[in-house]
Amino acid sequence: MRKVLILDTSILCVWLRVPGKETCGPDHARWTYELVKEKIDSEIEAGTTLILPLASIIETGNHIAQSHGDRHEIVNSFVEHIENTLDGKSPWTAFTEQSGLIENESFKQILLTWKDTALTGQSLGDALIVAVARYYDKYNVQVEIFTGDEGLKAFEPIKPAAYIPRRRR
Repeated sequence: MRKVLILDTSILCVWLRVPGKETCGPDHARWTYELVKEKIDSEIEAGTTLILPLASIIETGNHIAQSHGDRHEIVNSFVEHIENTLDGKSPWTAFTEQSGLIENESFKQILLTWKDTALTGQSLGDALIVAVARYYDKYNVQVEIFTGDEGLKAFEPIKPAAYIPRRRR
């Protein structure tokens, strides 16, 4: 089964080494640059497709612009990842696959869902990432939201375990 790995802002900031965003996740499941890089490298080696949602792009861009220190290398690396996504260069998938999510009717559905989840603290960016996950889930691929946010991770689509018949004795 094909797999897609959706990169959330928290993980993307750690991977890019954005100052002030070098780690993410709760204490019992802390993500560092080394762990994020190891996970992404192993996923690429396994043939996983990386997904960069528009929400992650915008939020990460904001974090980079507001960070302190030399942002030049971070900006260049980030722009390269975005360009590869736009061009659909492996291991990235083309951003055009997500474009239907921000068309009027699709976006209205996302907003309706978000109206309820916003009351529990879910951001609109997270709602868009969940919509991307559901979009890919419809195509019978394994979907993983790579995030340090346990609340967002809880919205990850779950595939039922394959049925394995019991052996008769």
